[in-house]
Amino acid sequence: MRFGVVLPGGTATQQLELAIVAEQAGWDGVFVWEAAYGVDAWTLLAAIAARTRRVRVGTMLTPLPWRRPWKVASQAVTLDQLSDGRAILTVGLGAVDTELPETGEVLDLRTRAEHLDEGIDLIRVLWEGGSSYHGRHYTFDRQRADLVEVGTPVQERIPIWVVGVWPRPRSMQRVLRCDGVVPQFALSGREPAPDDVRDLRAWLAERGRGDLDVIVDGETSAEDPEAAEAKVAPWARAGCAWWLETRWQMPHHTEERMHEVRRRLVSGPPSA
Repeated sequence: MRFGVVLPGGTATQQLELAIVAEQAGWDGVFVWEAAYGVDAWTLLAAIAARTRRVRVGTMLTPLPWRRPWKVASQAVTLDQLSDGRAILTVGLGAVDTELPETGEVLDLRTRAEHLDEGIDLIRVLWEGGSSYHGRHYTFDRQRADLVEVGTPVQERIPIWVVGVWPRPRSMQRVLRCDGVVPQFALSGREPAPDDVRDLRAWLAERGRGDLDVIVDGETSAEDPEAAEAKVAPWARAGCAWWLETRWQMPHHTEERMHEVRRRLVSGPPSA
């Protein structure tokens, strides 16, 4: 199992410092989230890539239906080049929350799902050197050959992680086209458990995608390494590839929260 951290917020300079601390403390990945307004995720990730050498870097997550997929493809491939092949792109439908600003984006679930599916496919076409895509919602045509050539990822395949609701069929079919899944177990009516991951991984293996990464997230203690290890160990045994340390409570940028996040990062990742 690998261990990453999702930076909850703060200024660009604060988050950059935390990313450097995370690499020094032995974490395997640093992820940032995309808000409608605030610190720009991709500019921040480029700075992190330039100041680190080992950690994987990416979004957690990009609301792809509310972005232009060719722009996201450009941002991710630029990050992959700057980081020498350490980029990860995580995508989802986008959260519809009363605490988020109203920006006039499409909110209909089915329409957002269609945009997400097409966006994933279009991004793959571009990363694989294609110049055209024609879908119901997106058309991209006649890309210049020189721009395709310079827009080549360092990695053979930049991983795309996607939020997937288990066991919802359409959502899981989308997962099969990606490289990792951030599972939601909303249909179970209870807190997710490692057995849910085992069921999910068995389903993936039956369809020839046993190689697909399963990512889980949560909070572990900075003061009690044994408790932290005990919390992540069942998920590792269930076959999860990544544990992402999160601190989602708001506000994200207070002095107390920044100190709390730094303390957790300095203590190092839980082992499993």
